[in-house]
Amino acid sequence: MLFSSTVFLFLFLPITFLVNFLLPNIKLKNLFLVIASLVFYAWGEGELVFLMLFSILMNYFFGLAIDSTNSKKRKQIILSSSIIGNLSILGYYKYANFIIENLNIVFFNWELDNINHTEVTLPMGISFFIFQCISYVIDVYRKDGKAQKNILDLALYISLFPQLIAGPIVRYQDVFEQIESRFINIDTIAFGIKRFILGLAKKVLIANTFGLIADQVFAINNPELSGSVAWLGIICYSFQIFFDFSGYSDMAIGLGKMFGFDFRENFNFPYIAQSIRDFWRRWHISLSTWFRDYLYVPLGGNRKGKYRTFLNLSIVFFLTGLWHGASWNFIVWGMIHGLFLILEKIGLEKILSRLPKIVSHIYVLFTVVIAWVFFRSSDLESSLVFISKLFGFLQPQHTPYSIPLFLNNEVIIVFIIAIVSSMPVLKFIKSKLSLSFKQNLIWSHLNNLSLLTLLGLSIMSIASGTHNPFIYFRF
Repeated sequence: MLFSSTVFLFLFLPITFLVNFLLPNIKLKNLFLVIASLVFYAWGEGELVFLMLFSILMNYFFGLAIDSTNSKKRKQIILSSSIIGNLSILGYYKYANFIIENLNIVFFNWELDNINHTEVTLPMGISFFIFQCISYVIDVYRKDGKAQKNILDLALYISLFPQLIAGPIVRYQDVFEQIESRFINIDTIAFGIKRFILGLAKKVLIANTFGLIADQVFAINNPELSGSVAWLGIICYSFQIFFDFSGYSDMAIGLGKMFGFDFRENFNFPYIAQSIRDFWRRWHISLSTWFRDYLYVPLGGNRKGKYRTFLNLSIVFFLTGLWHGASWNFIVWGMIHGLFLILEKIGLEKILSRLPKIVSHIYVLFTVVIAWVFFRSSDLESSLVFISKLFGFLQPQHTPYSIPLFLNNEVIIVFIIAIVSSMPVLKFIKSKLSLSFKQNLIWSHLNNLSLLTLLGLSIMSIASGTHNPFIYFRF
């Protein structure tokens, strides 16, 4: 079920919010939200909801087992078993096809028989809820959160529908107290609704507009693709993925607020970053901090010398790429970011700090945009051909495609809005204004009117049938 669908907007969300609001106590609210979240997941995934139920049950017993023993060695064994169990589920459903396909390539070259297998269906959002399961057992092990004795409360943490499909990845330590006690009032509800509308508009009005152009460009036959059109396509995709994913995160945070949960921010204007390290402090913050706290730091972080630091960064960004999908493209994308982080550690960041900020900004945008080619393309060969087009190494034989073919007044307006929205322009302007009470009231009314306009335009777009699934749903 998509947040940007009529079923969710006009049926599931109003009913769920109203029933949750009217229920008299936290236990009934939690029970209802678990049921609603499982219905939400089963709506699109059908019987795969039982996989999530199995994950909940498995981690419930692992958490209790860790909590019930005082032996450090036994705790470590249980923790290791739980991590292996969770990663085994993720590995099978997400990477089995990829592993077998690559083994069959090797077997073909060695003239051996292929492995016959049935295609494994990828459950939607599995990367997100499995990482939350791992967060739970590690936080219980570290005593950053107490083990859940009530399996329904753990089920709520893992399956809560606002962040279930595409994050943000919610840490158990951040919400375990909210599961037992949370507070909502008219202000938190209003904030949540406004944040949801903003995210919906990002997705429907901006991301989808760029997505149509990016899809058309990446579908052009290589001999007909010119360098200028290729640049248009990858720039559009760069905007698409940012507004698509940050839009979903805004909606998830807004929905969380409406139901009494506080989720951490997941984006902080990543395209204004001054280094790749700064970019990862701003992009998909819940994933980057998850890998930092649960993998990079336990591996030793930067505490064991520079070469060990480089190795740790390589491992983290290899796995970051692999987390995004079972494809060599995602691995290359992750390793590109890891490589530039290592170069910045070696001294590149110091050099950039002495140069005008515009230089470091261009460096980040150039690196990120080129890396997105691997993220968007279907395979490595297509990625390399596309990059060759970008830099003019491959010229089109004959092309009917030119930039004006993809642009119209609507797209140009969306481009301007996207550029401005990628920077904290409005936040900066408001901070510089000394507004009186009356002026603040006018600003608030204008803001509300703008949001209502965005909601109306978004609903019109959805009604026209132009919406498409979120990019991160496939992860």
